[in-house]
Amino acid sequence: MKTDDQSPYKMSFAVGGLFINESVEVAKLRDPSERWAETISRAIQSGIISSPKIASRRRTLREIANRLCTLCPPEIELLSVTPDRNEQQALLWLATCRAYRFVEEFACEVIRDRYLSYRLELPLESFDVFFDAKAEWHEELTKISSSTRKKLRQVLFRIMRDAGIITVENRIQKALLSARLRSLIAQNKPREIELFPGLEQEASA
Repeated sequence: MKTDDQSPYKMSFAVGGLFINESVEVAKLRDPSERWAETISRAIQSGIISSPKIASRRRTLREIANRLCTLCPPEIELLSVTPDRNEQQALLWLATCRAYRFVEEFACEVIRDRYLSYRLELPLESFDVFFDAKAEWHEELTKISSSTRKKLRQVLFRIMRDAGIITVENRIQKALLSARLRSLIAQNKPREIELFPGLEQEASA
């Protein structure tokens, strides 16, 4: 799945991992009629984030909201009610890819390509090669310090492990999607199935 969006890359996913438990709680708390800023304020008061510093709690919740706001109402609803860990992981991986074009393109251009060519090992260097290639065309990436770049790589690999996209040994594994989540994706953006290793082959079989 390619995108022709030439807007600058947002790289604020360095805040943390997939935030599965916290994101589910925010989804449960969410009132569809309110603004996300109001959801964040109520989430701060509810103690969803355990950090003693309010600035840290607010930063984490803003990041969670930045991802969750990309989900459509039925997807938010599913996240708030499902006890299925695989569905939670898949929905939050989907939200992260939608929120960050860099992550979406890494999923399609690196993970998917390696899976389809049976190269299941995902070395850390794959991030560096991909980052350098994108930096040739996006000046904002060249301004990122080496320490921040290392942090981005660390966090992206953590997100992929949390989402079940790769194992703890950094091997790409086939994603697990429920029938109802596949149906939601098909109704919204069918090509987003490519964000999940192994599922495109099934769909076209």
